[in-house]
Formats: sequence, structure tokens, C-alpha cells
Amino acid sequence: MAKLLARLGRFSARRPWTVLLTWLVVLAAAIGGFAVGHGELTTAVSIPGTATQEVADSLAAEFPDAAGKSGTAVIRTDDGSAFTDEQKQQIGDLLAGTAALEGVKNVVNPFDAQAQLDQQAAQVADGQTQIDAARTQLQDGQTQLDAARTQLDAGTAQLDAAQAQIDAGVQQAMSQGLDQASATAMVADQQAQLDAQRSQLEQGAAQLDQQQKALDASLDQLSAQGSQLEDGQQLLDQLNGMRTVSEDGSTALAQIQFASTDTALPAEIIDPVVDHLTSTPIQGVTVLPSYDVAQGIPSLGGGEMLGLVVAAIALFVMLGTLVGVGLPLLNALLGVAVSVIGMLALSGTIEMLSITPILGVMLGLAVGIDYSLFIINRHRVQLRHGMDLRESIARANGTSGNAVLFAGITVFIALLALNLTGIPFLGLLGTVGAVSIAMAVLVALTVTPAALSLVGPRILRRAERACLASAAGEGTAAAGAGTHPSTLPTTPMPWWQAIVSVVVGIAVLVAMALPALQMRLGLPDGSSEPVDSSAHRAFTAIAEEFGPGMNSPLLVTATLPGALDQEAAVHEEAAIGGQLSALADVQSVVPIGLSQDATTLAFQVVPTEGPSAESTEALVHNLRALDATDSAGDAVTLGVAGSASGNIDISEKLSDVLPIYLAVVVGLSFLILIVVFRSILVPLTATLGFVLSILAAFGGVTAVFQLGWGSSLFGVHDPAPVLSFLPIIQTGVLFGLAMDYQLFLVSGMREAYVQGSPARVSVRRGRRMGRAVVTCSAVIMISVFAGFILNDSLMVKSIGFSLSLGVLLDAFLVRMLIIPGAMHLMGDAAWWLPRWLDRILPDLDIEGASLDRRPARD
Repeated sequence: MAKLLARLGRFSARRPWTVLLTWLVVLAAAIGGFAVGHGELTTAVSIPGTATQEVADSLAAEFPDAAGKSGTAVIRTDDGSAFTDEQKQQIGDLLAGTAALEGVKNVVNPFDAQAQLDQQAAQVADGQTQIDAARTQLQDGQTQLDAARTQLDAGTAQLDAAQAQIDAGVQQAMSQGLDQASATAMVADQQAQLDAQRSQLEQGAAQLDQQQKALDASLDQLSAQGSQLEDGQQLLDQLNGMRTVSEDGSTALAQIQFASTDTALPAEIIDPVVDHLTSTPIQGVTVLPSYDVAQGIPSLGGGEMLGLVVAAIALFVMLGTLVGVGLPLLNALLGVAVSVIGMLALSGTIEMLSITPILGVMLGLAVGIDYSLFIINRHRVQLRHGMDLRESIARANGTSGNAVLFAGITVFIALLALNLTGIPFLGLLGTVGAVSIAMAVLVALTVTPAALSLVGPRILRRAERACLASAAGEGTAAAGAGTHPSTLPTTPMPWWQAIVSVVVGIAVLVAMALPALQMRLGLPDGSSEPVDSSAHRAFTAIAEEFGPGMNSPLLVTATLPGALDQEAAVHEEAAIGGQLSALADVQSVVPIGLSQDATTLAFQVVPTEGPSAESTEALVHNLRALDATDSAGDAVTLGVAGSASGNIDISEKLSDVLPIYLAVVVGLSFLILIVVFRSILVPLTATLGFVLSILAAFGGVTAVFQLGWGSSLFGVHDPAPVLSFLPIIQTGVLFGLAMDYQLFLVSGMREAYVQGSPARVSVRRGRRMGRAVVTCSAVIMISVFAGFILNDSLMVKSIGFSLSLGVLLDAFLVRMLIIPGAMHLMGDAAWWLPRWLDRILPDLDIEGASLDRRPARD
């Protein structure tokens, strides 16, 4: 491989304009593709197949009227006073205009909604009063009926007594010798009168029975009305003060429903809505679109340029020439332009997260500068020692370029392996990053030799060129400074130094990793936006006036055993809603309605805390685990959706795949390092060192962004859970970069060892040869990544912080301190390799030893 790369370097040096024009054509093609095929980026993170997504799909199918992405607009008076009637009218007109915009399905006027809520509460209260009065009236009627029946019973008893007297008189007359007919005739008038009275009593009893039936029917009807009223009262109780206008009348929430059910809406729909809401003036009123509507697309700003300035200063300190500064920067910019613009050309057909191109820019700039620097540095050292210009370019490409190639391969594999997670947006992030790395490597191996050929000796400082010319005039070898063998150490480091390096380095990393034990994952919400943004101000206003949970309510579906009519649906809403509201951390439960097939009820459940709170996460799990039943005791199947639920599902999914991803990446790269270094222990220590540095970086991110330790120094105003996909991105990128430093530093140790130096002496010689370029490289990477910390976007800020911290820890603590100490302690064992494995491994010649045996030819 060293010979092949040397030939490539020689070709580029001989035909520099051909190489440069070829890359310009590639760049032009990327720009043309972007002009034709670019599309909108999205800020919405989604993973197909999650429980939330399944419920959301079900809601879209079963509740078409309620389907569609929704957002909120917070409307406030500037002085905190209650809205005037004129302001309410103007707000209503504004919202009506919003509803008429393309892509908007419906807009709920908060004043109408609050009036409806108040009316329902009043109706329930009036209904209860009416039922109580009716019940009292029926009870009085029953008392009267009972008294009349008592009188009837007394009259009947009197008639029975009179009948007994008549019967006794007949019997007495018959005993005195009268026949029955004569005796009966004697009492006929009395009997007729008695029969008439009995008939009247029977009629009275029949009337009482009819009145009792009517009273019973009224009681039954009243009982049914009471049951309905009880259901209504329970539903009101479950609302628990739910409002769309604050109690002081100064703040209102307008719900905006869009026609599209997509997680992310295109700018041509969102932008007109935001512009209409914010650009229509209402005297004394401010309209704040919430995060769901007004979340911004991250963009690059001055902070990134500041990082490049620091990188340029580091380059100048090391190389000492403006030409030396310009070449790595221009090479990096060329690679970034080709890769990022080329990938953005596909954004019209592929849904691309807004952070994707920014990650490509981060990586492309950082590694692009470094990879060119490694080749340029080797070329300068060789020139200072009198090597021919083109031969030096070829040899630098075959040695340092060889290390660049395999370092790039490790980063490429680590990023491309993100596709193994099965998470589409994460795979695309990895692919764009991998393409950026590939472009950086290709540019470094082709454009750098071509540019070095064009600038010639000017890559050296003026004093170095003068020294070189003087030595050539005198016919002697140049006495350049740098890594000439005569300047390298010939003794190993002291044992105490090796032990202290290992122990202190590991102790520092372990201590920094401790906060990672408390790491929680999540996605940004309105609280993470800049404090002066509409999204953050709306988030704060909602939390203050309506409760934190109103910033991200949950959607709950309840599927019942059978279909319901409307009356039964209300009863089940009350019964099931009561079970939902009984859970801890529930502020209110709002019924949404009945599905088209009448088998599913939907509710809005508002948590007591915000979307990123631990209690909200626990509530989602409790809702899914709840054994809910209908009023008959039959089981009900619950489902949970909503942005908070979706964020939790995504974070848990990413947490699950992180260990698998780490195992795959570490395993593959471990095998590559075995091939590169022809050793078992060197790759093992490299991998263990990375594990320590990544855990320490996790701890640093957790401490700043979640726990809030020194967060104000980095512009983090509201500590929150760590960005859910940050650990897996951080792992992929930092592992690749860590292996870069391992290659550039330890390859120098192996080169010294292969050339005959004792193992422990080789450790010092290799570190001496590589420390300047690795230090400069690390400073450049840290500067480039740290520049992104100044970005307003929390996603960009946290990624920049995590990568800059990770590089700092890995380059200076692990690669420059722990690894040399560990290799000194291992001695010759560091380079042990089983013979059978040595025979089957290919010889990649990372050190370019073959170039010393025979010059590379075209």
C-alpha cells in the first residue's frame, strides 16, 4: 500500500493542474446536483416502528377529524392585563386568517374554547340544582301518595267493618225466622250505599297506582339524568382546571391543526403560518408560536469561523508559513464542499435531519485539516534533510499518507456502522459523516501532493530554505531540525514516569466518567431554544400560566371490547378517564372523542411536569402498564402517543442499540489495528484507552448539559437530558479519531522498533517523532469542534462540546500519556503476535519500510 500511495503522490506532484482541475469539476458537479435536487431539511427526529408511532398511525386512521400534526400559539398581553373585547375580536380575526392558510386544517379560538368549558361547567352545576329540586318535588309527591294510600286503607277498613255489621244483621234476622231473601232485602239500601263507597275507594286506589307509576317513572328518569350528570361532573373533575385562557385573562393558547400527519412539515407550510401570526400587529398583544411550530433549522455562524481562526494559528505555530497554513485549510474546505453539497443534493428525495450537514462540516473540517497536515509535516521534515522535492512528496504520501488512509478507514467504518442500528436518521448521519471522511482522505492523498508540488520549497520557513540552499552550495547534507535520528532519545523513560502516567491518567478519566452514571437521554424541546426565541418564550409562558405539562400533552387511546353509542361513550369516558387521572403525575385528562368504528376512545393526558422530566417518562410507562377496564369490568387496551412519548421511545431505542453498536465498531476496528500494528496488546490497550476516554466524555457532557455544572460557561441556560443520539454519534466519531491518533503516534514507535530500537526506547522515540504533529492535530480538531459550541442550537452545541472534550481527553490523556506508559510497562510483549497469525496477516507496511528498500516508480 505504501508503494501505491507513493506512486499516487508522485503522479499528483507531476500533474498538479490535472488533479486540481479534476476536483474542481467534481465540485461543480456537486453544486449542479444541489441546484437541481436539494430539498428542505427537518428538525423532527423519528424512528419507525416505535409504540408511539403505531398509536399515531392508529389515531390518523380512526380519528380523521383529529388527525394531523398540531402546534400551539401563545398569545399574551404585553402588560399582563386581561384581554379587552377589541383585542379578543382582533385575535379571532387573526386566527381565522391562519385557518385559511394552505395546509392548515383548523385553528381553535381559545376564547371560544374557554367559553365552552365555562358553559359546560355551568350547565353541570345548573343541572345538579334542577335535579336536586326535582328530587325534592318527587319526594314530596311520594309523601302525599303515601298519605292518600293510608287514608284509602283506613276507609277500606271502615267499609269492611260496616260490611261485617250488615252481614251480622242478616244473620240475626234469619235466626229470628226470616228467610235469606227477606233478611237481605232489609239491608239492601245499606248494602248499596256500602258498595258505592267501596267502588269510590277502588277508583281512588287505581288513581294512586297510576300516580305511583308516574312517580316511579319520573324517579327512573331522574336517576338516569343523575347518572349522566354524574358522568359530566366526573369529566369536569378530570379536567382539573384545564383552561385555554389563563385565570387572570392575560394569556391564551390557540391550537393549530395541520392537514398533514407528517412528523415534520415543510417550510412552505410552516413559514407562512409563523409569518402570519407574528407579522399581523395587535395593539398591546404578542403572539408566540411554540416549538412545535417555530423550531428553527440550525445554521452556521461566527463561532465556527472562530474555531478555524484558532486552527490557523496552530498551523502557523507549527509550520511557520502562510502557505503551510493555507494548504490544509483549503484542502479541508474543498473536501467539505464536495461531500456536504453532494449529500444535500439528495435532500429533495431523502428526508434529512437538519443536523446532518452540520456534522459533515464538523468532521470534514477537522479531519481534512489534520490529514493534510500529517502529509505536509512529513514532507517538510524530509525537505529539511535534503530530500528531492518530488521524491519527498511521494515518500510523504507513501508513509504519512498510508497512516492517513488507514486512520480514515477506521473513522469511515465507525460512522458507516451507524447503519447497523436500524435507525434511518442515524444511519444517514453516519453515511454523510463517512462520505465527509472519505472525501477528506481522497483530497489529502491527491490535492495535497499536487499543491505541495506547486508551492515547492515555500512550504518551509525562509530560514529553513536559506539553510537548505547553503548546505546545497557547500555540498553538505542539510542539518534540519526535527525528527532526524540524531535528535531522537536513546534511552527509555524512567519506570516511575510510566507508572505515574498510567495511574494518574486512568484516575482522572474514571473521576470524569462518574457523572455518566446519572445520564438520561432525551430530545430538545422549547426550553432548549435560545432564550429570546419565540419557542423558548412560548414554552416558559405555557409553563407559568397553564402548567409545564401543557408544553407536551400525551395522547392516550383506549380500545374497548365492543362498539359504543354516544351515551355509553360518555359513561366510558368518565369511567376510563377516572382511572387515567388517578395515576400519579397526571394534571388533567381531556376526552377527545369516539373513533369512527365506535370501539376506541381517545384522551389528552396532561402531565404535571414538562416533557423532559423524569416524572413524565415514568407516567408514559405507567400508562402503558395500566390494567384499565371499562364500566363493566372488561379489559381495555391502552396506547400512548405524543411528542413526549415519542422522544422517550426514541431515547430508549437509541440506548438499546448503543452497546451493540459499540461492540461492532470496536470489534471491527480492533481487527484492523491488529493488521496494522501486527500486535495483540497494542490494539487492546488502544481500545481500552478509548473506552476510558469515551466514558469520561460522556461524564463531561452529562455534567454540563444535564446536571448544569458550569453550564452557563457554554451557553446552556436550561439543563436537560442529554441529546438522545449524541452518545452513539460521539462513540462513532471519537473512536475513529482516537484510532487516528493511535496510528500517527504508535506507528512512529513501531517504525523505530522495526528499525532495531529496543521496545522501551522505541516508545520514547515514537512519541518524540509524533508528539508535535499529534498535539497540533488535536489542537486543530478541538478548535474546530469547540467553535460549534457557540452555535445557538442545543444539538449543534452539545455535539461540538462532546467531540472537542473527547478529542482533548483521548489525545492528551490517553494517547500522549497512558498509552506510552502502558507500552513501556509491556516492553517487548507489546509487539507480540502468535506466529500462525503473523503468517496469515497481510503486510500493510504502514511505516513505509518498503520505500527504503526500493524507490517507488510510476
